[in-house]
Amino acid sequence: MTTPSPSAETHILTSVEDAETRLEQVGYLVSPEIATASFLADRLEKPILVEGPAGVGKTELAKALAQALGREFIRLQCYEGLDEAKALYEWEYAKQLLYTQLLKDKIGETVQGAGTLTEAADRLAASDAVFFSERFLLPRPVLKALLSPRPALLLVDEIDKADPEFEAFLLEVLSDNAVTIPELGTFKAKHVPRVVLTSNNARELSDALKRRCLHLHIDFPDRERELRIIRKRLPEVSKTLAEQVVEAVAEIRKLDLKKAPSISETLDWVQSLALLNAETLSADLVAATLNLVLKHEGDIEKAKSNLAQIAQA
Repeated sequence: MTTPSPSAETHILTSVEDAETRLEQVGYLVSPEIATASFLADRLEKPILVEGPAGVGKTELAKALAQALGREFIRLQCYEGLDEAKALYEWEYAKQLLYTQLLKDKIGETVQGAGTLTEAADRLAASDAVFFSERFLLPRPVLKALLSPRPALLLVDEIDKADPEFEAFLLEVLSDNAVTIPELGTFKAKHVPRVVLTSNNARELSDALKRRCLHLHIDFPDRERELRIIRKRLPEVSKTLAEQVVEAVAEIRKLDLKKAPSISETLDWVQSLALLNAETLSADLVAATLNLVLKHEGDIEKAKSNLAQIAQA
């Protein structure tokens, strides 16, 4: 069983401005809300729940924050049916079996002279601790973040895809920075991890989970910030083309779509247009490349019916 040790954290965010600067240094362009939430989450040592549409940079924020803080990045991808065993730990059964084979002579000595099966089983049960110890423990992301020898950042990605029962399991981790393993007891964090949870709002999360977290909503960026992101990620693309794409994407997002284009899809579109040697965005070029920015046929057809409006923008 591990006991807590003093934090070795050296990259503490000193202010909102420091958070903004350091996140931008690792390539993540922030809004004032994002910088403020990042600073407070670090200094208060509280989890941060980041909600918003898919593709607006929630996962990228967690990665950038880990870099900015100099922390090990550990990711837990959530899905329906995820349980604590897959998120926390499992026993290395193959290793246990190997040890059983290697120690079979000792096991024979242990049960030698037992008068009944019950007595033999009782003798073996007394040795359970040998096989259910940290030697055979295989940490999964949550336990790995708590036991990491260096400060870590745990990303619980798309928590809304997991079942409500999994949320209940997370409460101990979020409140106490500890987990309990029945065979071994309670494990406290070596260093208090930073925790980022993301949600696409597929379902309503519990109040108990929300109370333990700072809240941040990230929406699609405004035109100015999206242009800055493009210019930062794709400096070789002309400013004129980047500006036209940003305006076109803004018009596309106004449509009633199944899935509005994300920032990553905007970047893909700009990069593809540059490879096609496009200098400006014409109506024909928009029509020919809409599949790069929209992923559903119905959305593409809806955009084509508003082609003049999009190209004009």
